[in-house]
Amino acid sequence: MASVNKVILVGNCGRDPEIRYLPSGQAVANVSVATSSRRKDRNSGEMIEETQWHRVTFYDRLAEIAGEYVKKGRPIYVEGRLKYGKYTDQAGVERNTVDIIATEMQLLGGREGMGGGDDGGAPPRSAAAPRAAAGSGARPAPAPRAAPAPAPARQPTGFDDMDDDIPF
Repeated sequence: MASVNKVILVGNCGRDPEIRYLPSGQAVANVSVATSSRRKDRNSGEMIEETQWHRVTFYDRLAEIAGEYVKKGRPIYVEGRLKYGKYTDQAGVERNTVDIIATEMQLLGGREGMGGGDDGGAPPRSAAAPRAAAGSGARPAPAPRAAPAPAPARQPTGFDDMDDDIPF
């Protein structure tokens, strides 16, 4: 039987990415993403907003793209898988971790706050929302769609000169 380990997050970046390079030259970027949900409290009836923080790790070309374009506070779409881990802290207490290993990413929102010249320093429109798969580098931007072919000329049916005053 096949199994699935897939996570989709749409949230806001909590900090700028931290980028580092492994001895092999592989780029790694870490960022935290906040997601929020609202619910109504049963006792008081007031709306309560709950925020969850997620640790997201990008690799290879996706890490480089994240390092260049992802900024604190920007909305982001992340797709990936869960990875569980354990470590022992300085006090000797064993801690559990949950990371999201990103396989795809898309920037959401406008180009505001990107810095730079008159275009806001943002990449061209086709690259403004990079989407890449881990391990395979960035996917090429989709090719512009060609204009649809004009409809073929209509064959005369003998009813072309009739008015639209049909009685039914």
